[in-house]
Amino acid sequence: MVKRKSKSEFINWFGPLLDALRELGFSGKPKEVSDKIAENLNLKEEFLDQTLKSGTNKFHNQVAWARQYLTWEGLLDSSVRGTWKLTEKGKNTYLNDEQSREIFLKWVAINQKARINKSKLDVIEEQEENDPDSVELKAESSLLEILQSLSPNGFENVCKELLREHDFENVEVVGRSHDGGIDGYGVLEVNPFVSFKVIFQCKRYKGSVSRSQVGDFRNAMIGRAEKGIILTTGTFTREAEKEASRDGAPQIELVDGQKLVKMFEKVQLGVRERKVFDVDMAYFQKFKD
Repeated sequence: MVKRKSKSEFINWFGPLLDALRELGFSGKPKEVSDKIAENLNLKEEFLDQTLKSGTNKFHNQVAWARQYLTWEGLLDSSVRGTWKLTEKGKNTYLNDEQSREIFLKWVAINQKARINKSKLDVIEEQEENDPDSVELKAESSLLEILQSLSPNGFENVCKELLREHDFENVEVVGRSHDGGIDGYGVLEVNPFVSFKVIFQCKRYKGSVSRSQVGDFRNAMIGRAEKGIILTTGTFTREAEKEASRDGAPQIELVDGQKLVKMFEKVQLGVRERKVFDVDMAYFQKFKD
C-alpha cells in the first residue's frame, strides 16, 4: 500500500497512473484511469468516497492533478480533450516515489515563479483543494454553487428544464407531495418505435448519495417506469454506483455534480460559452534551460 501524506497526496498516483494507462492500452477516460488505480492498489471504499470542501471527489481530483504534472513532464499527451494518453516517453517511463517527488518539486517551483505573490505552500494548498484546470474549476464551482443555493423546488424545476433540453418529453415535477422519493417524470423517445417512461430524483447535495438512497429510489421506481435517474450536485459513493448497476435489478442512471455541469454546458442552459487561452508552461520551460 502506498504511504500517504497529509499534503500533496497526488504524488502517490504518478507511477500508478502510468501503470494504469499501460494496462488500458495507453489511453483511457479519466474515470477509467481512476478506477484502474483503485483496483490495482486495492484502495478502500472509505478512502475513495472522501470529498473536498467543494463536494467533488477527493481521489479523482488527486488523480487529475497527478495527470497534470505528468503532462507537464511530457509523459502524457494533452492534445485530446477528455482522454488521457501516454506519449512515447510515457509508455516507457516507470516512476518510484523518489522520482515522482522530484517531478512534483520541479513543477511546483516553476508554477510558483510564474505566479506573483504566491509561495510554494500557497501553490500546493490550492492544488489540494482545486481542480487542475483552473478555467473549468471556476465555471464548475460557480455553477454548482448556484445550483446548491436554489430552493429544493427550484432545483427540481431547473433539472426539469435540463432534461427537456436533452430531448426528454412531457417532463413534469410532481411538486411537494413527493411519492417515494420521486421528484418528477418524463418520456425519452429513442426512435419513432421505442420510448421509455423515466422518473427522476433531484438531490441538492454537497456530500455523497449513499447506496441505500439509490436502493430506496429503485424500489419507488419499480412498476412506475422503465428508467430512473438521480441528479445531484454532489457525488455518489462507490457502493451507490455498484447498487445503481447491480445485475438483475432495474438500472439507475447517476448524474453527479461534474456530469451535471457538462450537461448544462452541452446545451448551454444557464451558461455562456467563451474562449480562453492558457499559457502552456511546459512549452516555454525548454527555452529557459
